[in-house]
Amino acid sequence: MMKKEFQTESKRILDLMINSVYKNREIFLRELISNASDAIDKMYYKALKDENLTFNVEDYYIKITPDAEARTLTIEDTGIGMTADEMEANLGIIANSGSFKFKNEEKIAEDHEIIGQFGVGFYSAFLIASKVEVYSTDHKWTSEGAEGYILEKSNTTVNGTKIVLTVKENTEDENYDEFLQPHTLRRIIKKYSDFIRYPIKLDVTSRQLKEGSEDEYEEVVKEEVINSQIPIWKKNKAELTDEDYLNFYHEKHFGFDQPLAHAHIAVDGNVSYNALLYVPGNTPFDFYTPDYKKGLELYSSGVLIMDKCEDLLPDYFNFVKGIVDSEDLSLNISREVLQNDRQLTLIAKNLQTKIKNELAKLMKSDFDKYVEFFENFGRTLKFGVYSDFGMHKEILQDLLIFESSFEDKYTTLADYIERMVLDQEAIYYATGENKERIKKSPQAEALLDAGYEILYFTDDVDEFAIKMLINYMEKSFKPASEFKAEGDTKADEAANTEFKDVFEAMNAQLDGKVSAVLASSRLKSHPVALGHKGEISIEMEKVMNAMPNGGNVQAEKVLEVNTNHEVFAALQSAQATDEAKFQLMTNVLYNQARLIEGLDIEDPVAFAQDVAKLMV
Repeated sequence: MMKKEFQTESKRILDLMINSVYKNREIFLRELISNASDAIDKMYYKALKDENLTFNVEDYYIKITPDAEARTLTIEDTGIGMTADEMEANLGIIANSGSFKFKNEEKIAEDHEIIGQFGVGFYSAFLIASKVEVYSTDHKWTSEGAEGYILEKSNTTVNGTKIVLTVKENTEDENYDEFLQPHTLRRIIKKYSDFIRYPIKLDVTSRQLKEGSEDEYEEVVKEEVINSQIPIWKKNKAELTDEDYLNFYHEKHFGFDQPLAHAHIAVDGNVSYNALLYVPGNTPFDFYTPDYKKGLELYSSGVLIMDKCEDLLPDYFNFVKGIVDSEDLSLNISREVLQNDRQLTLIAKNLQTKIKNELAKLMKSDFDKYVEFFENFGRTLKFGVYSDFGMHKEILQDLLIFESSFEDKYTTLADYIERMVLDQEAIYYATGENKERIKKSPQAEALLDAGYEILYFTDDVDEFAIKMLINYMEKSFKPASEFKAEGDTKADEAANTEFKDVFEAMNAQLDGKVSAVLASSRLKSHPVALGHKGEISIEMEKVMNAMPNGGNVQAEKVLEVNTNHEVFAALQSAQATDEAKFQLMTNVLYNQARLIEGLDIEDPVAFAQDVAKLMV
């Protein structure tokens, strides 16, 4: 009985395995269960080729047995087992995969699942074990780490493979006792190995009434199958009900709400995968915080690889919950590290199209439900249009909806264009805190009086997204403040000439606070309003200045004056007879225009005093 050394720089590889590759210790059970599943698979494939072998599914299982007193954890399977030579080859050389060799030798087709093909998952046992013993056929393999192993004849014969881990003693930083507790083992199995196709059995202790007694209890140990075995996403859609999908959503803790939609996807092609996606009914409490993490659960052949694979979802679809399971993923060293992201890229691109189509389908089939979705997550779609210099706008533009003056409801951009009046050249919008405030604003008044439809932009990202969208179905977007009815331009030009002295005096009094004071025929009931020149609107100025380190962004403001309003007549009179009153009125009108636009007044006390002086 001689200790043999590992080959292939064992110490370095084992150190890498434990300290770098595997980020959390509970992964060891996933790896050992996957290996056990492979061992049963190999028996199945052998039986397919050997008429003398039979494969009765009921005879094959994986059993987990903790022994807290002896500090051992046993994982055994009824699979193919290993001869002494196979133990030497598979366990004595790190990174030598028995599954990979078996698959090649037996010429198993690529679409058949053999989970572990890189030969290192077994060594994750040393994450929690000070000693590992492997029993198979009539031999025993023992190792206490990188120093080497002993391979010897065993006193007992094992059909299949039995692995006995001697669990490490607790340290100040690590609690290894938890891996000897049935409830912890159950949780780990459900999390990572719930969809292994063979039963995973565990002895569970429960407290029950003694037979014939009304008040005396006893502890009863009962063997239970912990895993679900067949994942819902691999079942036939025709067999499943909405309740089945809802139950899975809740079981996976995607949320406690009722999802608005789900998509069950099966794809075969350059990359094959199954997916089950959900659009939540409610916004997660942390959705708009830095703590929120997007991503889908990623499985490889039913084994959980990642809790949240961010690469599968673009940021603008970050609200989607669900799973993706693919047999085509290349796993490097362990199931923790993806070897090549080409497969993920292909899956992600396909999922993007599926999600878009599912949302478009929801919009057409149940617009009220789509509105519910959009009120929860529409802001994310708008940020998607705005981000990356608009490169995603073609994907997202048809999913956008906005509140509209038409029947006071949400509308799509396509429906807005269908309702446009004859010869209307642009899609008009108005910005504000809410639609009730926008309706009363000077910018909306003329358009609504002329019978034009207005989109109400109440999200701070709305105008930024539209600027990036540029146009939709060859129609540009214009703020309501730029609307001019027929003849307004000539009337304004005439008024600017006629009242040039008044406007120049007002501009001088405001001392650079506005770039110009001009007549505006779009104003009806309001004496003044603030407009702007250039790309930065007043609403954009407010948003950008509210951002951290936003600086001091300023829109180029124009004070628009309604020369038909009675206040303007009083202003003209004051200019001719009372310079002080003229200055007071100019200041008050300017600050009034700022208030209407939702801008702060530079000196509220001075404004209040100016109003009081005018009232005397």
